[in-house]
Amino acid sequence: MRLVLIGVLPLLYSAGWFLGFYPIWPFSSHHGGDVSLSGSVGGTGAADLRWYPPAQSWINNLSAVVNNEGIHGFIYNSSDTPANLYGIYNWCNMPHVRPTEYTKPDSNKYQLVYVELIHRHHKRTPYQDNSFPVEPYPWDCDDVHQYHHSSPLDPNNNTTTHPATPVYWDFSSAPLNPFPSPGWHGTCSFPQITAAGLLDSHQHGADLYAIYHTLHRLLPSRSDPASSWRSQTAYHVTSNPITSQVTGMLLAGTWRTNSPTALRIQPPQTDPLEPRYPCPGASRLRKQIESSPRWKSHLSAAAPLFSSLDALSGVPADDRGFHASLDHYYDNLSARQCHAKPLPCLPSDNNKKGCITQALADAAYRFGQWEYDFLFRSAGRESLDFAVASYGVWVAQLAGTLRAVVEGRAGEVVYRHHVAHDGSVSRLLGVLQADEMVWPGMGAEVVFELYREREEEGGVFFVRVLFGGRVLRSSNPSLGVMDMMRVEVLLEYFDGLVGVGGELVVGKCR
Repeated sequence: MRLVLIGVLPLLYSAGWFLGFYPIWPFSSHHGGDVSLSGSVGGTGAADLRWYPPAQSWINNLSAVVNNEGIHGFIYNSSDTPANLYGIYNWCNMPHVRPTEYTKPDSNKYQLVYVELIHRHHKRTPYQDNSFPVEPYPWDCDDVHQYHHSSPLDPNNNTTTHPATPVYWDFSSAPLNPFPSPGWHGTCSFPQITAAGLLDSHQHGADLYAIYHTLHRLLPSRSDPASSWRSQTAYHVTSNPITSQVTGMLLAGTWRTNSPTALRIQPPQTDPLEPRYPCPGASRLRKQIESSPRWKSHLSAAAPLFSSLDALSGVPADDRGFHASLDHYYDNLSARQCHAKPLPCLPSDNNKKGCITQALADAAYRFGQWEYDFLFRSAGRESLDFAVASYGVWVAQLAGTLRAVVEGRAGEVVYRHHVAHDGSVSRLLGVLQADEMVWPGMGAEVVFELYREREEEGGVFFVRVLFGGRVLRSSNPSLGVMDMMRVEVLLEYFDGLVGVGGELVVGKCR
């Protein structure tokens, strides 16, 4: 087996096997919903709060995951997607809104008045926990400066008379330290956004400016006073430094500035963006999903793959972290391939025991896709309940900002941008019941665009939701194709699941 990428892409594309308004499998099937979630708040009560399954595809077909080869045209080895194929799944650099593919609603009929966007950080080094016991080569980041400094401020005028000298970390191993670092080694942090990931972030920001300033005139011009965009935008990050690393480059790409900029962050113990707020109910639901017969069947089906990967990586067979799912292997291998690093070989016996092959990596990627679909969409009602409980606070905050804009009490901010993680975007896609669920790759983006109809007195508002740069399709019939739908429909759906202000989430978490 070998990686099949460019040669088959045109054929697969024409057959409609890709993410983004092309089914990732050449058939779809929808059935009736499961048990309704109770607690509708406000609205007409017409929003359907039941769970509906996603479209059938190779991703949620365990037999196809186990028995097929390759990765169905998905890209795992480059940030670059061929221009004529932009929109397909690229784990290293997911598609996002950009002028080439973007479709603008009729500007004579609709005016864009507000945008809220969330995206996963861009590509990075792996996490330390996902390293093999002995890594065969170093991972160096000498092409990146990670700055770490603080300056005291006068609270009366928000300025400092003692600015700090900018300092950055320079990783090195002390030659006399008798305790070498296990796992990943080199001059990187694990994790950190790499130089290539920073460049992807910069381009992401430039593309957003091209859409929301140049095309829509929602955002002010770069040539306007700096106070213009600072007062009309808000950027939110998590406590994980990689989200701030991305946002710094995103701001440079959007506004062409390197002046200090505030990023909004919530207390890490209760941050709904990551999410980190305490929710035992969500933890119980996840345990239920991961103890279900279908989850256990997938682990049994993956046993030969685990055995092969263990033998070639040195990971002990009793390592719980590496065998509860394919997550650790997936991250370890995909991070290498996104940065053009070779798949690893055992660093002993001159590699006579062999190397991890592309076929084994592809199998890990297929299983990883199945796991995210099952956890966030295909496990049944528990998938929706889990997403709602664990991400309901952020969803309630989103609903609150949309409602404030509609009611004319939102203030100056017309653009709110969140940089988060794959678990953040996955949970949101679970709440929205995405019809085609994938593991959100690096830079994966969900955009909520709020429009006002120009001809209506008093203003009728419509919302459009984009994922991967294209309109999102939901399996839930209340949402359907989320293209210029009345905003009341989406708000009623959110309110019914999480409550106004997130009041239902507290009960679900208990």
